[in-house]
Amino acid sequence: RPRRVGLVGFGHLGQYLFEQLVAQPAIELAFVWNRTRTNALRDLLPAGLELADLADFASRSPDLIVEVAHPCVTQRHGADFLAVADYLMGSPTALADAQLEAKLRSAAETSGRTLFVPAGALWGGPDIERLAESGGLRSLQVTMTKRPDSFRFADPEMRRRNEEAAAATEGPTVLYEGPVRSLCPLAPNNVNTMAAAAVCATNLGFDGVVGRLRADPGMPEAHLVEVEAEGPDGFRVCTRRFNPAAPGAVTGGATFRSFLASVLRAAGARRRPAVRSC
Repeated sequence: RPRRVGLVGFGHLGQYLFEQLVAQPAIELAFVWNRTRTNALRDLLPAGLELADLADFASRSPDLIVEVAHPCVTQRHGADFLAVADYLMGSPTALADAQLEAKLRSAAETSGRTLFVPAGALWGGPDIERLAESGGLRSLQVTMTKRPDSFRFADPEMRRRNEEAAAATEGPTVLYEGPVRSLCPLAPNNVNTMAAAAVCATNLGFDGVVGRLRADPGMPEAHLVEVEAEGPDGFRVCTRRFNPAAPGAVTGGATFRSFLASVLRAAGARRRPAVRSC
């Protein structure tokens, strides 16, 4: 039978996934939930598909739940989701909370379900994962450069630095450089790519992977993601991902397609108790 997929979040990315998933014969949408009832939700959804209370998700018998809303969804419901379905979390910055990560891993192991972490804008995730699992990954740094209006900071000090960067005329400003774990709570909507890298880098994790966030008012309409990995005997790989994005957009266009591919892979995957990148 088709895999039943529940979609949590109906912003730009959620709407894109909805439009693509309804055309997939191997997938049947179980529900769509959004924090607020928008016009898009009313106009696009067939009758009976909207879920009014997310706590009632189990009544729709989903096989896979896809979150594209906010890290707080995983904090509040992630373990409950995993008790009855596989779970693809589009906001992996939530995993920077070590206690929450342990809780989710335990829930997956107990139920035999899988917690999926999509690659999003990360390039080379499987290669990073293989190098980490072999014990050869010595260091990993992810640098993200965006226009100042593309950032959505939760931290007042980071917002102040970003405002100063917007007024700068001498190139990019480094807003943060340090462990990804400390950065995730400051910019939970902007650094999911770094969180995905930390999941792939199993031997380094959120404390060992370095995140570097830059604001550049002269940046064209795109997001720039640079990944630098180092291994043994001088081994080094650098990738530079130029992702066109509309002015002020949080998510680049190519990331939408990457998300869709991750959802389709997760929907067709054999279940096993693990945290898996996809």
